Amino acid sequence: MKVILTKDIEKIGKKYEVKEVADGFARNFLFPKKLAKPATESQLKQLEAEKAAAELIAEADLKETEELVASLDGQEIEMTAKSGDDGKLYGSITPLKICKILQEKGFKVQKKSVKLDDPIKEAGEHDIMLELPHGLEAKIKLIVTEEIKEEV
Repeated sequence: MKVILTKDIEKIGKKYEVKEVADGFARNFLFPKKLAKPATESQLKQLEAEKAAAELIAEADLKETEELVASLDGQEIEMTAKSGDDGKLYGSITPLKICKILQEKGFKVQKKSVKLDDPIKEAGEHDIMLELPHGLEAKIKLIVTEEIKEEV
């Protein structure tokens, strides 16, 4: 029986592929779990429309991500943090904090895109790598300055 996969299935195929499977496997496993639908002529026409729509969305997303990388790459972001006398920060700067700073500046970046080996615990300049969707990368410089302490 020919079926159209509605999700990626390991060892069978990817979403939107048309595959030939055993009748029982299709009726008893794929259809009840909504992993596939029968490959009728009307379903195949609908599949082509869905593929075209998904392709347009993917192209638009890629273009948007490329523009984001172009605007982000080489940016210098400054922030202040409380620190001790030795220059060590009281807290640490995590990917979440970096993400929030970038979002405040108008960049659409998710926390998972910010790649840090370890949280930043010292003032100074730090190179941060951003891994964005579609395998694109941007490099920014984070400049952490110590907050000025008021003496009493």
